[in-house]
Amino acid sequence: MARYTGPRLRISRRFNTPVFGSSKYLERKAYPPGQHGQSRRRKATDYALALAEKQKMRYYYGLMEKQFRGIYEKAIRRRGITGEIMLQILETRLDSVVYNLGFGYTRAQARQMVTHGHVLVNGKRARTPSIVVHEGDTVGIKAVEKSRHLADKNMEYSTSRLVPDWLELDASTYTGTLKRLPTRDDIEPIANEQVIVEFYSR
Repeated sequence: MARYTGPRLRISRRFNTPVFGSSKYLERKAYPPGQHGQSRRRKATDYALALAEKQKMRYYYGLMEKQFRGIYEKAIRRRGITGEIMLQILETRLDSVVYNLGFGYTRAQARQMVTHGHVLVNGKRARTPSIVVHEGDTVGIKAVEKSRHLADKNMEYSTSRLVPDWLELDASTYTGTLKRLPTRDDIEPIANEQVIVEFYSR
């Protein structure tokens, strides 16, 4: 599946937001990249601001435009608040769950762990990062030394991140369970999801 492989710091500087995680370099250069990044810029239009919110969210979850719009279209077909449903779909993707459990140090690494066959869903190997994990499903690490060594290292690096309340981690068995769907308050999104909904509904 296609994904963004370009310079990540450039994206974070464009939005002045640590899209791919904290960076001291971003703190030193808190202005857009490029030759004219520090020059005075015209006030952004409402369209440009909405586009920026959508792009921040898309890059944060590592999705291409077609995938991201597909999630919006799934959300509008469900009952409830479209923006919150979008966030729930994004957070319950397999790669996001692996990241939130701490098995992956970054979202990109969590995605790679899935595609490389290190991850199990309900005891069966899953190689598709976009699989949606449902309430009661278990996500675990394959019982081989290479996979578990990688998970150990990542969990050690991820100690500064707490496992969300809607997930339950059993580190001794390398498994996690989705206890319930996350709410808007659980997620703390990097961008305004309601602006994104309005952007797509134009």
